[in-house]
Amino acid sequence: MLWAATHNIHLHSGIRFVTPNDRHEGRDVAILAARKALYEASRRRMPRRWTGPTRNWAPITAVRVNPDRRDGCTMH
Repeated sequence: MLWAATHNIHLHSGIRFVTPNDRHEGRDVAILAARKALYEASRRRMPRRWTGPTRNWAPITAVRVNPDRRDGCTMH
């Protein structure tokens, strides 16, 4: 099934560029911590290449399926 396969490979911007499966299974915390460390190390190594702060790699705590809807439906 293509839809299920996509959840294993597609990096979603709304959940900080991890796959839905990584998010669902709790792997996003370790992935995002590793990215944060990499960005901070890169910034220390070559500070002239950075004009502002590094990207926010903090894990997303709540994800809304339809953020425009006001029905309170959330997914974790």
